[in-house]
Amino acid sequence: MREDKPTTTATQKKIIEAMDKVSEKLIEFKKKNNSDLVVMQDGKIVRIKASSL
Repeated sequence: MREDKPTTTATQKKIIEAMDKVSEKLIEFKKKNNSDLVVMQDGKIVRIKASSL
């Protein structure tokens, strides 16, 4: 029996790269404005100081 390996298309790779770039820019922006990042950890919404990243 043959196992199919999941493959990532060129479009999917571009989307992932763009999302990485957006998150980097968001963290930069939040640090610059001394704001908190709001994320979900273990099913709970938490605020993280951008300066701690």
